[in-house]
Amino acid sequence: MPKTVADVMSRDPIVVRGETPLKEAIQILAEKRISGLPVVDDTGKLVGIISEADLMWQETGVTPPAYIMFLDSVIYLKNPATYDRDLHKALGQTVGEVMSKNPITTNSDLLLKEAAKIMSDRNVHRLPVLDTEGKVVGILTRGDIIRAMATDQN
Repeated sequence: MPKTVADVMSRDPIVVRGETPLKEAIQILAEKRISGLPVVDDTGKLVGIISEADLMWQETGVTPPAYIMFLDSVIYLKNPATYDRDLHKALGQTVGEVMSKNPITTNSDLLLKEAAKIMSDRNVHRLPVLDTEGKVVGILTRGDIIRAMATDQN
């Protein structure tokens, strides 16, 4: 019988809230040796995800977008809104300021093969697993899928 997300996901994952200080989230990631955390609101509904990639801006900083001057006008070669978003992440002090909003999610009934395809196609490392009310009930990582593949080999 094909495996579903529920068969291999990590249940009751550690979550943080938008107002959680970044230092605290970084400490959780380091101590638990995980690479991302779902971000929930007061009711437990998913509002975002914070990952190592979101935190890299804290260390690397942000490069202003390239531009050219033409007849006293500034023409940006990249979208300046992207720069604004990245700058906000680099200067953020709370999880809510740095997290990625609208993460790709799944439900526990989805076939593992389909979830793996979503992760591969969208190049995501983790999928928060939501119940019908939008609350986080688990998380599926690439590592979970690899471990499931290894047990199938035995």
